[in-house]
Amino acid sequence: MRKYLSYALVVLGAACWGFMGLFNRLLGSVGLDMGNRVFVRNLPSLVLLTLVFALTRREVFHIQARHLPIFAASGLISVLGLSYVYFNAQIECSLAVAGILLYLAPSIVVVMSALLWKTPITRRKLAALGLALLGCALVSGLIGGELTASWRGLAFGLASAFCYATYTIFAHYGLAHYDSYTMIYWTFFFSGLGSFAFLNPAAIAPAVSSAKGVFSALGLVVIATVLPYLLYTKGLEGVESGKASIIANIEPVVAALIGVFVFHEVLSVWVLLGVACVLGCVVLLAKEDVPHGEA
Repeated sequence: MRKYLSYALVVLGAACWGFMGLFNRLLGSVGLDMGNRVFVRNLPSLVLLTLVFALTRREVFHIQARHLPIFAASGLISVLGLSYVYFNAQIECSLAVAGILLYLAPSIVVVMSALLWKTPITRRKLAALGLALLGCALVSGLIGGELTASWRGLAFGLASAFCYATYTIFAHYGLAHYDSYTMIYWTFFFSGLGSFAFLNPAAIAPAVSSAKGVFSALGLVVIATVLPYLLYTKGLEGVESGKASIIANIEPVVAALIGVFVFHEVLSVWVLLGVACVLGCVVLLAKEDVPHGEA
């Protein structure tokens, strides 16, 4: 029963991440600009995580000063940077395309691991990289039809995959000294503080003062950020990381379904083929036990 609970936690965590596009667009519909959306995701998440860990895991607050650069890089690039570029991708592209471009991250991890740690690139990894590129070309419309997103949207989507991939790289160093919860907290410590650079105080209050604005902000912080991090990390205690990375594929599927049923986006055959290619790539890489981190 405990094993099944761990799998359920991973599924729920990944599914919650899939709701990010919904709350991002809802906040845009009440007039909240992109910078303030980045702020709303990161600073309140830091506050909430501080409260949760103060009550449950106070040991996460204790780290050595020499490790601060790891968390600063993870917070500012992997979470804060991801928030900005992925939010933009979700506006410029359909949620399905934005979500699947994000899942090019494992392929980027393969390349970065080879450059940083001389990790060998096997035939399986080469096949996965080929599938990823084919999937990207299909979902973008470069193969099989008209472009499904602007070049600006594709650039934001690829940038989001890069930022997403860097979390795995920085976590490689952080997890050598601390547990996953400590890595999460200090990553959000820096992303939360860094989000002040995006804050526009004069514009944020009117946008989130309505019931819709409050609901959307709470949804982004609780449902699409803090809750999935806690659920997914807890689930990893009973699920192998490779299997968890496959299960996490539910995230872009949930995002695509929200796009279809809430925003009436159309899934063409080419996009569905591209989704299959990228998800197939992730499955191949998971079997190679390539680490996979969320941001």
